[in-house]
Amino acid sequence: MAVALLLDYPDASFEERLDAVATTSQALPAVLGDDLRTHIDTVRAWGVDRTQTHYVETFDQKRRCALHLTYYSSGDTRRRGMALVTFAEAFAACGWELGDDDLPDYLPSVLELSARDGGPVADMLLATHREGVELLRSALHHVRSPYRHLLDALCRTLPQVPDAVAARFVDLLAAGPPQEMVGLGGSLLPFPTVRQETTP
Repeated sequence: MAVALLLDYPDASFEERLDAVATTSQALPAVLGDDLRTHIDTVRAWGVDRTQTHYVETFDQKRRCALHLTYYSSGDTRRRGMALVTFAEAFAACGWELGDDDLPDYLPSVLELSARDGGPVADMLLATHREGVELLRSALHHVRSPYRHLLDALCRTLPQVPDAVAARFVDLLAAGPPQEMVGLGGSLLPFPTVRQETTP
């Protein structure tokens, strides 16, 4: 839940979320707490405006830093529609309703589902898209984003990466997410931007 709170867009609740997770982190294992507090210290020093700018530049404008898990396996292809349906059905099976503008593969939402439900469905969503999580973590380290510490904390809590997932991760790292721009022209984002608004 802590990673879900901090990985979401830094809106008006930015400072409140930082304070809440900083307090909670004291009760976590040292290495997890250190990951969270390192992120918190950096973005708190930046302030909300700079953090918002970095967030949009990182998660909205870099293909390998997508927060939508199906993008890593399906990219801009038509397969992504069915993958999103699978996520939506998983949320429905857990009794969760998403907003009309929310895509069900948004990582903070999946992490919140995992924290609140604690059942096998959310675990399955993360397990079947583990290579995407690892690619996101690798990309955040590559650009030296403070959000890399959140992915480090998340991956420390997940089971060890199986060999098959590790192999798919290497393939994705080399090729990037799939693309299929049939019948489309111009420059398109792979999914709606995470947030459009800025702090007044």
